[in-house]
Amino acid sequence: MTKLRIRDAAVFLGVSDDTVRRWVDSGLLAHELDQSNRKVIDGEVLARFAQSVAHPMPDPSDVARSARNRFVGLVSRVVSDTVMSQVELQCGPYRVVSLMSTEAVEEMGLRPGVVAVAVVKATTVIVEIPQESGRRIEPD
Repeated sequence: MTKLRIRDAAVFLGVSDDTVRRWVDSGLLAHELDQSNRKVIDGEVLARFAQSVAHPMPDPSDVARSARNRFVGLVSRVVSDTVMSQVELQCGPYRVVSLMSTEAVEEMGLRPGVVAVAVVKATTVIVEIPQESGRRIEPD
């Protein structure tokens, strides 16, 4: 089992160390003590907690789709030539980039500041785990 220190849990949740400590101290987020008597959070517990506190932007489209990966955000950049465009969206802390026709960009009125939804339907999603990169999260 993966055990995460408070500071690492805070990074994954996108909040401060103090916020995680308050959640732990109030009993909202379960913790354990490691061999050095430091508070740690089980990775599975943190994953469930992260899902419970996630508040994605509401999807402004009124469309039913099979794709489950939908990211609401703001267009942050559009680079176009006569045929193709690169459209960047800032979806919370994530940058999502799409390549599409310039005709589609113009028809949709995509420009910085416009609210848009990136819909990802992929049969291939690559999942990686961290290796040696400074601080390593060790499974028990």
